[in-house]
Amino acid sequence: MDLAYVCEWEKKPKSNHCPSIPLVCAWSCRNLIAFTTDLRNEEEKDLTHMVHIIDTEHPWDVYSVNSGHTEVITCLEWDQSGSRLLSADADGHIKCWSMTDHLANSWENTVGSVVEGDPVVALSWLHNGVKLALHVEKSGASNFGEKFSRVKFSPSLTLFGGKPMEGWIAVTISGLVTVSLLKPNGQVLTATESLCRLRCRVALADVAFTGGGNIVVATSDGSSTSPVQFYKVCVSVVNEKCKIDTEILPSLFMRCTTDPARKDKYPAITHLKFLARDMSEQVLLCASNQNNSIVECWSLRKEGLPVNNIFQQISPVVGDKQPMILKWRILSATNDLDRVSAVALPKLPISLTNTDLKVANDTKFFPGLGLALAFHDGSVHIVHRLSLQMMAVFYGSSSQRPVDEPALKRPRTAGPLVHFKAMQLSWTSLALCGVDSHGKLSMLRISPSMGHVLDMNMSLRHLLFLLEYCMVTGYDWWDILLHVQPSMVQNLVEKLHEEYMRQNAALQQVLSTRIVAMKASLCKLSSSTIARVCDYHAKLFLIAISCTLKSLLRPHFLNTPDKSPGDRLTEICSKITDVDIDKVMINLKTEEFVLEMTTLQSLQQLIQWVGDFVLYLLASLPNQGSPVRPGHSFLRDGASLGMFRELMVVIRIWGLLKPSCLPVYTATSDTQDSMSLLFRLLTKLWLCCREENHITEPDDALIDECCLLPSQLLIPNIDWLPINDGIISKLQNKQLVRLQFGKAPGLVGHTVSSQFDAFVRAPGQPKIDHLRRLHLGAYPTEECKSCTRCGCVTMLKSPNKVTAVKQWEQRWIKNCLCGGLWRKMPLSYS
Repeated sequence: MDLAYVCEWEKKPKSNHCPSIPLVCAWSCRNLIAFTTDLRNEEEKDLTHMVHIIDTEHPWDVYSVNSGHTEVITCLEWDQSGSRLLSADADGHIKCWSMTDHLANSWENTVGSVVEGDPVVALSWLHNGVKLALHVEKSGASNFGEKFSRVKFSPSLTLFGGKPMEGWIAVTISGLVTVSLLKPNGQVLTATESLCRLRCRVALADVAFTGGGNIVVATSDGSSTSPVQFYKVCVSVVNEKCKIDTEILPSLFMRCTTDPARKDKYPAITHLKFLARDMSEQVLLCASNQNNSIVECWSLRKEGLPVNNIFQQISPVVGDKQPMILKWRILSATNDLDRVSAVALPKLPISLTNTDLKVANDTKFFPGLGLALAFHDGSVHIVHRLSLQMMAVFYGSSSQRPVDEPALKRPRTAGPLVHFKAMQLSWTSLALCGVDSHGKLSMLRISPSMGHVLDMNMSLRHLLFLLEYCMVTGYDWWDILLHVQPSMVQNLVEKLHEEYMRQNAALQQVLSTRIVAMKASLCKLSSSTIARVCDYHAKLFLIAISCTLKSLLRPHFLNTPDKSPGDRLTEICSKITDVDIDKVMINLKTEEFVLEMTTLQSLQQLIQWVGDFVLYLLASLPNQGSPVRPGHSFLRDGASLGMFRELMVVIRIWGLLKPSCLPVYTATSDTQDSMSLLFRLLTKLWLCCREENHITEPDDALIDECCLLPSQLLIPNIDWLPINDGIISKLQNKQLVRLQFGKAPGLVGHTVSSQFDAFVRAPGQPKIDHLRRLHLGAYPTEECKSCTRCGCVTMLKSPNKVTAVKQWEQRWIKNCLCGGLWRKMPLSYS
């Protein structure tokens, strides 16, 4: 493990951010991190309880909001989509935060619930019934269905038709469980019930879910001499009211309290966690004293109940008829450790059983198998989540010492040490964030090999497996990019493409844009592949335009065959290889292409981009030997060239209806038919690479004609996406980067971005809305938003009211075309 970056607060004379007690943080599947601090105002002598949300790619761009909680915040919890956040406080108030206008740096409190005056100690969203298991031992399989399997898992509560009902569950310090359900109409149903008849104090609690749709709550009063209690909670809706039923499950005493040598050594239980939200059979417990801790892992098992011989003789028990009971059994325990300050559990749903303590040699160092323990001396240990054996270690500045030195013999320094008070592992377990006792946020890399020597192929295999997992689930993969070196990029992109091509056609279609976005983010990390980033983003734009324009076509008669006009267009264009655009057009039912004049005119900017890009590609064909030039990969991409060819035919037909919607070219001759010329050259180029396995070189005649294009038409400048101003490319050299919240870093760009500067607009030049293709001027007056992943910029509010344009904008209203989150930009961006 090593530090990637550190972000801290600026010290101000009158108000300062200080760590809240307790301090909590949460990491979403979209790589958003939420954490808390208390804002202390020296003049008014009061504390404001703040919630901060950052995107890991732009940690300095923190969104800080006054939570409105009157007491300290005790819990933060992201939902399964990573777009909503729950916060709960020590006064029993629970608030649900949602993005404003789908912006990652703008949040608002929408709904909530309250258990007045009763501090919340545990909080969780209800389970939606979606669980995807990873089979690490099958990471070399070709089919995604073998590597990642859908696990049969019931939602906590379902609506009519089996749709999961949204809501949350919380446990309070007085032993109450409260459930709030979000109805589709926005109404909140809330119910509160005691966990058991005899209520007792709950100092620690956690929530997990069973495959049958039930909820399991674990509680402790904080004393190691008291049992850790478990309860089954069933939620239902009866007569439009929420109903809660509870049932007591088997409890346990920590092993250290029953061991005569340690009976009174660890008086307090300080951490109680289920190993996973959907793994209610395994629990992690940590007991501590003033200086040391011990960690135990327990598992709930079904065991046969022995039957007395007398009853055996009367009615023999055979097979499945033997009575079974549930019993907690200890799986593993650590030796005496330094005092544990925080625990972070893995979120990867790796398929493991209770007996899987020994994993195959090629997977035993897989990152998702480890959990993180932070200690008061500033160190962090990654241990196996079942055996608790050491896998990796990180030493803070104050904790440099040998691993094998006993904890009891280590000299203790005077004064409190800086240590993590809250930690979270990323969703692939390749990164860890921690907030320390000074309120500073640290981002740590966790090596895929867990510090052990693995060959390059094995490391690549781990990264590839996790990239595939993110591709299938839709989770953000920023934490994987932390470990990709420039020398790995080419290999990873090729292997990712190979694995993608092995999947069935239906799955390929579902993942088609996600893999392009993934390739773009990988290629950004190497100087030899940086030009391909432009191509991948252009391909995403092309796919979106093609889908939108085809969706506008309507069949002339309602009782038409199965195929839509768009499908027929693709079929006819692939069959008819004529270079004359008018001859291809004759084979189409032109009445299906009739649209309103206002609709056609509103699409002119998108149509212009298609025309400009085709001209740029053909003009760059003579320079195809230079892969550094953006657009190079399109010259061998038969599928993309085929899409351009289809769009040219559609545009030609629309031009007959509304000539002003056609792309505008600056030609040297007034009589030249620019569309026919470009279609003829494009078709010839497409014929060379239409079959992926049989690509031929373009003949000299085609290259000569393309050489003449600059003398016939003015070649446009293509507005490529800007290099993203994120942190990931600055972390390539493995040097620690120090940042400050609220201040964009003045980092010198690395060689990759400097090579790319020739293709993008310099600061001070006119800006462009990359998705609407509208010019914004050198200093835009409209509010804009940018993508956290690719840097794409577009206006926050739509200037259009035409239905077709709104349909286009709906494609990227929640996320960028690459899948990245939007963040609001300042008006004076340049």
